[in-house]
Amino acid sequence: MGFTGLARWVNSPTDGLSIISDNIIKNHSGVFKEKWQLSVKSYRSLLSTPQSAVQIERSMCVLTMRENVFVLVEDPLAPTRADLLAGGAPSSYQPGHYRNTFLTLNPPGALEQLLEYLKACWVPVRQAAPSNAPRNRPQGSGQQLSVEGFIFAIGTDWLVRTGNVILSTGGTKGMLLEVAIQSLVADGTSELVSNLLTAVLSNIRGVTSVAVITSSDAQWEDVLWDREEEEKEKEQPDDPDPSEVIGSV
Repeated sequence: MGFTGLARWVNSPTDGLSIISDNIIKNHSGVFKEKWQLSVKSYRSLLSTPQSAVQIERSMCVLTMRENVFVLVEDPLAPTRADLLAGGAPSSYQPGHYRNTFLTLNPPGALEQLLEYLKACWVPVRQAAPSNAPRNRPQGSGQQLSVEGFIFAIGTDWLVRTGNVILSTGGTKGMLLEVAIQSLVADGTSELVSNLLTAVLSNIRGVTSVAVITSSDAQWEDVLWDREEEEKEKEQPDDPDPSEVIGSV
């Protein structure tokens, strides 16, 4: 089980990527592995319910990295697992979906094709739809945000990803740094990850960074709960008690 930490260098200069890369290689014995590229898009969809004239907004965040597309959909009208448990719903009841739904698609571009095929009413955030555009088609599919940089290895247990945050207009909006430890997590690992992130930035004069965020794989497993896997486990019969088996022989 690993541990990951994130930090953002808000006021990075134009040569910030070179500064960070040199710092990792010279001061932390980092070794270049490969380029780091990912893109982020966000969509929204407005729904009207018969019970209310107020429109409900659903959101969808899409992250593309290499050949995989990770999609997180939030529907305020759908229940959470905690809501069902607190409400005493029967265990056999399964809603069509929960408030947060996580999907993985492949290859890149598959989501846009799916939205086009379903004529889904999802519109990219911060992009106004033309007045003559069909309402049942997603408007625009260009990248809204991207990160471009490098991946370094420190020893055998650490990976450091660093890259420029590039807006859809082409401008740069700071830098993103990610530190991941691949070995088993123990007490104090969060502090180790935070300290490495701080060390990577500490040798730079006048740096302004956003608060460092750390999370373990166990926390991600709880967030990205797999309903289908849980249903399969429920369908499998429980192993019989060994004492019962012996008694029946």
